[in-house]
Amino acid sequence: MTSKFTELAIDCADPAGLARFWCAVLGYEVQAQEEGGVAIGSPAVPEGKDRPGPVPPTLTFLPVPEGKAAKNRVHIDVNPTDGERDDEVRRLLDLGARRVDVGQGDTDWVVLADPEGNEFCVLGSRHP
Repeated sequence: MTSKFTELAIDCADPAGLARFWCAVLGYEVQAQEEGGVAIGSPAVPEGKDRPGPVPPTLTFLPVPEGKAAKNRVHIDVNPTDGERDDEVRRLLDLGARRVDVGQGDTDWVVLADPEGNEFCVLGSRHP
């Protein structure tokens, strides 16, 4: 028996706002809203335990009272699908991301933070 990676839960102060940001980044749509949380996922791929093959993970944003205190232990990596890395970085900055330095040095990826400070990387050389 094995498990399938289907969901990433992210604590935040503004679930609806962060969901809007990540929907714009990933081309996702809101799939559920309940008890203050918001779940987003791919509109092109249906969920289901009987679905063979990979299912893009759902991101669920959950409200918490405390703010982010340190560098993420887990982060998301994204790859541009129809352009170059630097063009995608500019697009994400326009959506509300900001550049951050987590000690990455000179790399071929760019580290950004979402509107609540959660770090993520924009890759330029690895594509799914």
